[in-house]
Amino acid sequence: MSKPLTDQEKRKQISVRGLAGVENVADLKTNFNRHLHFTLVKDRNVATKRDYYFALAHTVRDHLVGRWIRTQQHYYEKDPKRVYYLSLEFYMGRTLQNTMVNLALENACDEAIYQLGLDMEELQDMEEDAGLGNGGLGRLAACFLDSMATLGLAAYGYGIRYEFGIFNQKIVNGWQAEEADDWLRYGNPWEKARPEYMRPVHFYGRVEHHPDGVKWVDTQVVLALPYDTPVPGYRNNIVNTMRLWSAKAPCEFHLKDFNVGGYIQAVLDKNLAENISRVLYPNDNFFEGKELRLKQEYFVVAATLQDIIRRFKASKFGSTEVVRMDLTTLPDKVAIQLNDTHPAMAIPELMRILVDDEKLSWDTAWDITVRTCAYTNHTVLPEALERWPIDLFQNLLPRHLEIIYEINRRHLERITALYPGDYDRLRRMSLIEECGQKKINMAHLCIVGSHAVNGVAQIHSDIIKDTVFKDFYEVDPQKFQNKTNGITPRRWLVMCNPGLAEVIAEVKIGEDYIRDLSQLKNLLKFVDDDALIRDIAKVKQENKLKFAVHLEEQYKVKINPNSMFDVQVKRIHEYKRQLLNCLHIITLYNRIKKEPNKAWTPRTIMIGGKAAPGYHTAKMIIKLITAIGEVVNNDSVVGDRLKVIYLENYRVTLAEKVIPASDLSEQISTAGTEASGTGNMKFMLNGALTIGTMDGANVEMAEEAGEENLFIFGMRVKDVEALDQKGYDAMEYYNRIPELKQVMDQISGGFFSPGEPDLFKDIVKMLMHHDRFKVFADYEDYIKCQEKVSALYKNTKEWTKMVIHNIAGCGKFSSDRTIAQYAREIWGMEPSLEKIAAPDDPRCVQDPGMYLL
Repeated sequence: MSKPLTDQEKRKQISVRGLAGVENVADLKTNFNRHLHFTLVKDRNVATKRDYYFALAHTVRDHLVGRWIRTQQHYYEKDPKRVYYLSLEFYMGRTLQNTMVNLALENACDEAIYQLGLDMEELQDMEEDAGLGNGGLGRLAACFLDSMATLGLAAYGYGIRYEFGIFNQKIVNGWQAEEADDWLRYGNPWEKARPEYMRPVHFYGRVEHHPDGVKWVDTQVVLALPYDTPVPGYRNNIVNTMRLWSAKAPCEFHLKDFNVGGYIQAVLDKNLAENISRVLYPNDNFFEGKELRLKQEYFVVAATLQDIIRRFKASKFGSTEVVRMDLTTLPDKVAIQLNDTHPAMAIPELMRILVDDEKLSWDTAWDITVRTCAYTNHTVLPEALERWPIDLFQNLLPRHLEIIYEINRRHLERITALYPGDYDRLRRMSLIEECGQKKINMAHLCIVGSHAVNGVAQIHSDIIKDTVFKDFYEVDPQKFQNKTNGITPRRWLVMCNPGLAEVIAEVKIGEDYIRDLSQLKNLLKFVDDDALIRDIAKVKQENKLKFAVHLEEQYKVKINPNSMFDVQVKRIHEYKRQLLNCLHIITLYNRIKKEPNKAWTPRTIMIGGKAAPGYHTAKMIIKLITAIGEVVNNDSVVGDRLKVIYLENYRVTLAEKVIPASDLSEQISTAGTEASGTGNMKFMLNGALTIGTMDGANVEMAEEAGEENLFIFGMRVKDVEALDQKGYDAMEYYNRIPELKQVMDQISGGFFSPGEPDLFKDIVKMLMHHDRFKVFADYEDYIKCQEKVSALYKNTKEWTKMVIHNIAGCGKFSSDRTIAQYAREIWGMEPSLEKIAAPDDPRCVQDPGMYLL
């Protein structure tokens, strides 16, 4: 059992972990026992570890409830502008520890659990990850929710309560196997069902045009049942709401033939409607045009918009009688942010409500819609852009298709007026793609229907203006903005790396940096301070030892904790170039074999991430990595100087363990392909150095920390474009670079698959003949750059000084900064670091109206 901190350690950690007052601890123990008894109906003789986790979760949740109710009351009375963040993904991970951090309950809970004879870490490990996302886009949404609450914004996250989140990955004989993620099996203590706010959502049917307006009739109805999850800000007593919709069949089964078979079948058919919220589509950066996915996208949008308008109409504004009916003021009170094109149906759906239901004129409705909606683009990869076939729409959402046609007609009329006779431009800018099967381009719909369009890193925002959306930028340059992504320092530093958070706080700069990460720049004053250098190196070593223990338990691989932990964790995709990493591993292996007596810098190379189940190349990449590991890890000549480990089932909770233990972060996508990346920022904040291309947010990381403090290599965007012009010829590199030729010959000759020599023929063929991401073009520079990494790692002091430069340059990459920019520049809202009064504050009892201190 892990012993809580000593009194002296606690005094050091009071700032970051909260006070463990005697009354506090006693209360927590009492409430824990009360929940064990009354909520879980167990006593200490029969309670399981899971029961104890649930008792603790309910105890901590109790501390949220008063603040949650008070926050919503506060919004109701102050009637601020509200922001609605619409996303098909919220990759939340675990909630317990994050809640304790944000409520300053960590020390008290640790002490209470210890006094009860239980182990806090064991209880935390009972919690399932809420894996309702694929990767960066979904995790960004989760970080944004944390920042919006911390900045006191009246914000709501809206999405789908998937019964099955991202699959669990098992590696079986080196191959990925998928397992359903039944995360709700034991219940979810953090959610509250809200059946009283159930909303109908319509599908199919037909459209009737009458003199008094348009009617969408004969539809099939699915009910949307909301589940609310509290989102606490950092120690400001604000608790916002994430509302996720679950699909329910309506009760009327329309039984024409009331015989037993018909009745039973009707009950069984309920499943069809409820399948809408059954499972998250497991694709990252890839569009799969399935009807069920379009149903999911419309389902979340239709339910959410009903909620938004209900709340807009019902909000009090200093008066109890008046209800707001004038929807022309909607943009003054409501901002809707579309997280990629997945919730793009919000645009035609809002138009349908305003025109068909509220009887506004088209022009008035369109003005409201555009001023309310804003769109964030997340990728420039063509295969990721959503293009829905028109016949699918015609069948599923006939009224919305009419509305999109009308939006397009007016849009093209405007373009024609600006560029008479330029038919090619009309074709390029149309919302409807006519070549082959007619399709709706959802990105074009989002741009036309929004007042702001943003990329997620400066280089990405520049690329979309120069390439994919160039025509739109020329017509409406004022719409286009940049909002560089960020990460929440609460989860990604204070929670996952308390040792480092403490060193930063107590050594030098106080604890305000947790709310204002820009204060990290004050560390630069101490970059030569021997004590700081020693402390930071010590924390890293402790994190590595802890992770090494975890690895030995999980993988039965003994690893050298003094080796460099070289880590690449992210979704498996050709553009992220895990294959370039593989080429380096094999090159390093060959060099060690050639000169076994040289003093090599030992490395443990870890690669992790999930491949979309239908993405053959990505699954082959996983098999290649595990096959290389088999050879390297069992070669006695190499010993512990090189180990290759595949990190199975990479997810939020594993990221929280591996990132604080990493020395080197691999961010090696082809320049111009990674929109931003956020893992790169997490490694930087946790004291790893980056080897990377000038892509995504790496560019800004180099700007903030100084390019000399990152290991930057490879082509820039302009070089990639030049190579495209010239024509990329992989064979030229293969024939010119002997080490590369050797590596490729080993892969194609079966050195890593002796039983099946042509196992990797597809990968070899792709790399040699149709590699869109130009792996060979960056090989030489990457290998040279890795040599520099190895050389510096031998000098712990210089390495750690570079780490301090990196941590000090992290301020920009807080999601608090990102959200403050969205608020001011897109949503027309002002962030605030004010606290509202706690529920037990006596001032609130005296004056219930005084919520804001």
